Amino acid sequence: MNPDLARLQPYPFEKLAALKAGLEPPAGLGPIALSIGEPKHPAPDFITETLIAHLHLLSSYPTTRGLPALRQAIADWLTRRFQLPAGGLDPERQILPLNGTREGLFALPQALVDRSRQPLVLMPNPFYQIYEGTALLAGAEPVYLPCLAEQGYLPDFSTVTADTWRRCQLLFLCSPGNPSGAVIPQEILQRLIELAQEFDFVIAADECYAELYDDESRPPVGLLQAAAALGHTDFRRCLVFHSLSKRSNVPGLRSGFVAGDAELIERFFQYRTYHGCAMPVQHQHASLVAWRDEAHVVANRALYRAKFDAVLPILGGVLEVSRPEGGFYLWPRTPIADPDFARGLFAATNVTVLPGSYLSRGVDGVDPGAGRVRLALVAPLEECVEASWRIRRYLEGL
Repeated sequence: MNPDLARLQPYPFEKLAALKAGLEPPAGLGPIALSIGEPKHPAPDFITETLIAHLHLLSSYPTTRGLPALRQAIADWLTRRFQLPAGGLDPERQILPLNGTREGLFALPQALVDRSRQPLVLMPNPFYQIYEGTALLAGAEPVYLPCLAEQGYLPDFSTVTADTWRRCQLLFLCSPGNPSGAVIPQEILQRLIELAQEFDFVIAADECYAELYDDESRPPVGLLQAAAALGHTDFRRCLVFHSLSKRSNVPGLRSGFVAGDAELIERFFQYRTYHGCAMPVQHQHASLVAWRDEAHVVANRALYRAKFDAVLPILGGVLEVSRPEGGFYLWPRTPIADPDFARGLFAATNVTVLPGSYLSRGVDGVDPGAGRVRLALVAPLEECVEASWRIRRYLEGL
């Protein structure tokens, strides 16, 4: 067996299941899960209908590069959404479909990291555990950059030493952040792009929450957008990952893409040809129509906005909680240790939340996830409201 498998930590939801084991919540209270970021809004009919209409293509092998029309639709969407120069993205050389961002984020370091050079992979802390797992399995050492409240839940990149940047081969970013919803400003992205050019590392920007934001007039800036504004229109050392799961409420479609540096995309394409991870053709056709439509995405944002509007006044008096810039999570402080809070809340109210320390690592005595929980507002509005009242009553009884 690969010895690096022994370096992997239990997944957060494995820890959560163990935390809840043996507990019997009140029989009269139905379960409400705010623990997993799985969208529950209905999938748009036109996506489902397109998928069904192309099921006859099950008899065809998909190609790794995907349908030219799909890559063109993605290029058009990126250009519109992130104000890129017209024709600046080459769908033939700078875009690859993925089976969701998770698959691509995991695969990238396996193709990119040179384990002979004592590689470092930098990532925000708390983080999506795929970043850590893929770094370890690629033979790299993870470096955890704390995202603290006093820094706006963003890493303080000024504390990273030149020696660390020299060993860095890959920097993971997540904006809006999971779990905080914090958005990285364009000026910080541009400074990171300059560092990537200076120290020869790759930036992998996980932008899967980029289409969920509070202010319709201020969509989150993206890495390619920041690069283009700098004049780096070849997007060298920059890769972005996007998904339809959150944007279009189709997590089961497993559809996303990676875009950016043409040279990196070509090498990644070679890896993926061997990896055997081409997106099914019928999924590509459904994805194509999804990327071409914005009306359902605007409606989706409105549903999440209504949940924040309803939930925050209920929780605001008993939890230290604020409205995020993006995403669909709340990231409140807890009055007791976060695992104790989550366990007690479930036992008393049948509401499941995720302890923040299950998403983070303690470094030098600081654990940015400790004393917090992640609440995913993915359930229907009425369930989110009911869960909030249960949380409030539980806190008032502590």
